[in-house]
Amino acid sequence: MIRWLLWLLAGTLLGGIVHLVAVLILPRTATQDAFSRITPVAPINTVTPLPQPKPQNELMPFMDPAFASAVCRYDLENGPIKLTVPISPAYTSVSFYTRRGVAYYAINDRSAGRRLIELQLMTAAQRADLSEDEDVTAADRLIVESPSNTGLIVMRALAPEPGLMSVAQAALGRATCKMEASATDR
Repeated sequence: MIRWLLWLLAGTLLGGIVHLVAVLILPRTATQDAFSRITPVAPINTVTPLPQPKPQNELMPFMDPAFASAVCRYDLENGPIKLTVPISPAYTSVSFYTRRGVAYYAINDRSAGRRLIELQLMTAAQRADLSEDEDVTAADRLIVESPSNTGLIVMRALAPEPGLMSVAQAALGRATCKMEASATDR
């Protein structure tokens, strides 16, 4: 009886280890993640509208057909970027993801408090390089620190009725994601 319990315990322990290793390794080895799917259609540091999802034909997983969506595939290697997203009449959200799909920041129209979501995205090293006088003026601007140089910004605007989808798409069509001019260019 004890021998069977030991075998059962050993099998359960081995199964748990195999399961844990598989769960931790699979996301790193997946070749068709959201970033890879977006790369052919979205240039770097440019807002690209996404087509409406159709059954079995989504560019990104779990897309909601009630939302207009756009993405910005960013690269902070050459400097910070400035993101501006006009607010749609119903609801607007902006989510930030690393290259590996880890969400690290999100904001919506209600927390932005204005008719425009406007922020700067930079790495921690770029933020540390801000001059002292720029840091003083940073109190009235939103600065988001990215944990990696590359990633995705996903913008969504709700169309509460199918007839309002064009309004939501137009709001995201006015969004910009561009490299910020350096202090010497100003």
